[in-house]
Amino acid sequence: MTDLNKLNNKHTDVDTGIAAKPALDTTADNVNHQQVSIKAWSQKLLVVILCIASFYGGWKSYESNMVSECTANGGQMVAAQKTMMCQLS
Repeated sequence: MTDLNKLNNKHTDVDTGIAAKPALDTTADNVNHQQVSIKAWSQKLLVVILCIASFYGGWKSYESNMVSECTANGGQMVAAQKTMMCQLS
């Protein structure tokens, strides 16, 4: 009997005429796995940074809208320790 793996590595695909590629060695598999892992961590870090930036942007937008509402109603913002308060005149 012949070894099927040897035959598979030497034959060409009838439809495309392209020679079959041998299986990758385990070293290449480990490198590819590490690259995917690094990519996944960088994507997770990017998502966390974008979430924080989105939260901060939304917070500042809300704060700006409150100041605009206060001034539109004839008041002015007063800083009271850690909070902003609208004081109507």
